[in-house]
Amino acid sequence: MRGRYLSGSTQSHHLKGLLITAIGGLSLTWDIPLIRLSDGAPWSVLLARSGTTLVVTFSAWLIMRRFLRGATPPLVPGRSGLVVAALYGIGSVSFVAAVFTTTTANLAFILAFNTMFAALLSWIFLGERPRPATFVAMAFMMFGIFLIVGEGISSGHLFGDAMALSSAFTLAAAITVSRASGKNMGFTSLVAVVIPFLLACSVVSRIGFHIGQPIWILIDGGIITPLSFFCLALGPRFLSGPEVAMFYLLETVLAPVWVWIIFSETPSNQSLVGGTILVVALVAHSAWFLVKGRKPPADKVIEYPI
Repeated sequence: MRGRYLSGSTQSHHLKGLLITAIGGLSLTWDIPLIRLSDGAPWSVLLARSGTTLVVTFSAWLIMRRFLRGATPPLVPGRSGLVVAALYGIGSVSFVAAVFTTTTANLAFILAFNTMFAALLSWIFLGERPRPATFVAMAFMMFGIFLIVGEGISSGHLFGDAMALSSAFTLAAAITVSRASGKNMGFTSLVAVVIPFLLACSVVSRIGFHIGQPIWILIDGGIITPLSFFCLALGPRFLSGPEVAMFYLLETVLAPVWVWIIFSETPSNQSLVGGTILVVALVAHSAWFLVKGRKPPADKVIEYPI
């Protein structure tokens, strides 16, 4: 049902969205370290990770349906849900293709354009013109990303770069459609992993399966991926597209820090400076909204889905 909107509750809605999306973004930063700890072949890891996520997703949904009954969100809410699932699925496949056909530096830099795509799509299709503070934050964050990967940007990977660009765009499009629909897409983003799962099944059936430490990939697919994707997919109900997209960038900054701690791979000074800029910009942007609030015009009533 549609919930009533009270002018004094706008900031609480926004705070709720910030907390949910921050949990998702922070959880996602453990994805890469856990994948590396699993010591597995890429396609085997993808198969185990996505398969575990599907099992956990359907199990959680069935449990919620059993005990919460009418409060359980649908796995794929209508046509908009199908579109969102398709976009997340295409984005996952594009990401996998990019991992194997371009450099990590190129991939990280191009995926950072997710925020710009989200801002543009939200502006064009939803009429949500980003506030000047959001533009400023995105500019600083893009600069931070450039410092992190600037030394490693290389040419000669046209197909891989195109796949990375496709992944960034489809993710931004999924966020925009979720925002426009106002529906709960938390489970939809998880169901979408069936696409990379089927792709991995096809490849592994030909080349074989190998994972040295499966416990880590089970933790990743069973806890980290469901939690992060659910929260990040739920974010557009409360935040604008560009704001949600910015939290995806936490992985670019914090994942190398966890790798540094676990594997003793020391990041460069330039990477540390870039990461600091990105985190400070994100925190400052969130704090600005919390302090300032978002007061709607007196003659306009806004409804948020509940």
